[in-house]
Parts: sequence; structure tokens; C-alpha cells
Amino acid sequence: MNEPTKLDQINLVVSDMGASVDFYRRLGVVIQDTDPEWDPHHRSADADGGVDLDLDSTTFAKQWNQGWSGGRVVVGFKVDSRQRVDEIHSDLVSAGYRSQQSPYDAFWGARYAIVEDPDGTAVGIMSPSDPAYRSTPTAP
Repeated sequence: MNEPTKLDQINLVVSDMGASVDFYRRLGVVIQDTDPEWDPHHRSADADGGVDLDLDSTTFAKQWNQGWSGGRVVVGFKVDSRQRVDEIHSDLVSAGYRSQQSPYDAFWGARYAIVEDPDGTAVGIMSPSDPAYRSTPTAP
């Protein structure tokens, strides 16, 4: 039997990275500066409790979610294997839910897919990351 699906990540797709970083820092969230090339496109918050909070630009969201249609939140769930990503995606799509991103080997090394819930919220399904599948993404 497979492990239960676990809440793992929340991605906020933001229209103005600087303004969003300023807001969340003012709120008390610790967000590190990164490589200047990536600062306008991707930031990760230092989150406690095992759930990641990432901010991504609209430009970058289109790179990792080919079906992105303007939604601002991606709720991410972790599963126990690469195969489970494909199985869950197939099951949900077969049940009539819309796929935004078919399963693929993402640049960060995980198997990843995105399906919309009944209200259109993007739900990411991600396997553990495997260094053998990592690649260098192109900056947006």
C-alpha cells in the first residue's frame, strides 16, 4: 500500500516579486535573497512545519506549468514515488478533472504534475527529488 499523500508546498504566483517579498518580510516571513538573475522570478521562504512556501513570477510559472491559466496558488502534495505521480494524475484526469501539467521529470529532480480541483485551484503532485533527474533550468 502507498503512503498517504502529504501537504508539502504552497506556491504563490505573484505579479510583482519585489512587492510580494516586501509584504511577506513585513509579515515576518524570512525570505532569502538569491542569485540576482533569479530574484525577480523565484524566492523560497524559510518555513517551519515541513510545508514549503515559494513565490514564483508569472513568467516562471509558465515554465514549470505549461497549462498555467492565471491562477495564483499551487497547493503541492508529496507522494512516495515517481510512479504514484503518474497513477494519481491518470486517475484524476480519468475522473474528469482538468490537467494543467502532465507528469514530467522536472528540472529539480522530482516527477511532477498539476491537476485542477473542482474550483479550478491548481494542485501539484510531486515525488521525492532524485539527483539523477536534475537539470539546469533556463532563466525566464
